[in-house]
Amino acid sequence: MKEYLKILILSAIFILIPSHLLAAPLPSANVNIGIGSSNNPQDLAVTLQVMALLTILSIAPAILVMTTAFVRIVVVLSFLRNALSIQNAPPSQVIIGLSLFLTFYIMAPYWGEANQNGLQPYLNGEISQTEALSNVAAPLREFMFKQTREADIALFVNLSQAERPETQEDVSTFTLIPAFIISELKTAFQIGFMIYIPFIVIDMIVASTLMSMGMMMLPPTMISLPFKVLLFVMVDGWHLLINSLIVSFK
Repeated sequence: MKEYLKILILSAIFILIPSHLLAAPLPSANVNIGIGSSNNPQDLAVTLQVMALLTILSIAPAILVMTTAFVRIVVVLSFLRNALSIQNAPPSQVIIGLSLFLTFYIMAPYWGEANQNGLQPYLNGEISQTEALSNVAAPLREFMFKQTREADIALFVNLSQAERPETQEDVSTFTLIPAFIISELKTAFQIGFMIYIPFIVIDMIVASTLMSMGMMMLPPTMISLPFKVLLFVMVDGWHLLINSLIVSFK
């Protein structure tokens, strides 16, 4: 997992830092913090690089959440918990942890390709920073394009008043990311709706039965909850749900 986090952070640096800032040589391991004057323009470039790096590190969690499979997974699991009418089971920490590990599993081929074709050759001095930027961004953009609807991309292209792109290469990353996010949210809500249907049927049956028996004061949720859990266990719900989530990304 540490390798994936390292690849993700370095990939985010390559994607979000402009190439002209990456063109300057990186500073050495000797770090001095202070305020002073300098007549060397190179000092300013190095300072800007350090500030950009610290900024990327601070938003790394948001990058992990918003540019990977995490959004769809965590929303669907939250829908499942609400459909079961269980507020604290599984706990939020379990849902977040499961979503993270499923994200690592789904994104592993793309991060591996970015590491093999972009990051490692750059660290070995085999390619330039510009080539590394392109090679690292390519598999990540490929994943987002596969999950993003054309209508969502067109929305942000029109809002930015940019020219209509002819190919995927013409779509900027800053246009692709918000389009990807709203596409993921729409897909997650569609899956969540399908999850709710069988549990709503159980709620309706239990409520109708209690009403016909005159038991108006007994909360239907209290009675339907064990039947929902029983149904979910009998159909091996975790297996079906996780399998459907992973397949939905392919």
